[in-house]
Amino acid sequence: MVEKREDIFVDHVVKVRRVTKVTKGGKRFSFSAFVVTGNQDGMVGVASGKSKEVSSAIAKAINKARKRMVRIALRDKTVPYAVVGKHGASTVVIRPASKGTGVIAGGAVRAIMDAVGIGDVLSKSIGSSNGQNVAKATLNALAKMRSAGQLAHLRGIKTVKEMVGSAL
Repeated sequence: MVEKREDIFVDHVVKVRRVTKVTKGGKRFSFSAFVVTGNQDGMVGVASGKSKEVSSAIAKAINKARKRMVRIALRDKTVPYAVVGKHGASTVVIRPASKGTGVIAGGAVRAIMDAVGIGDVLSKSIGSSNGQNVAKATLNALAKMRSAGQLAHLRGIKTVKEMVGSAL
């Protein structure tokens, strides 16, 4: 069995934008970076950072994303069931896939799936293709998912594992 360390993160830069501020003395350039970070074991975070230099904007975004990480319910290397997430004008549909399918997703959704550690999934982005909104819609969809244990706890019933464990 391969052990995963909690301090190893995968970072993906989704978008870097150059922002211009026009002043009396001329133009001032700064950069904004949008990144996705995760531990490939069910934890993921997204954030944006701004700075006068690209590298420091990315570093700020990564630090923010690591502070805002959330746990995602997984089933093996896919999602437990189909789910839809929305943010702004973006809608993302995520469906489980059989083993060996791979990640069928584009841009920001692919980055999030890799950071979470999902290896087999089908997804479709509908509406706005803005990277930040698509990423937030994907996180919205993933946050809606519950594991079998979580659902059993909410309903006040025991899972098969709990019943077998109590019988021993």
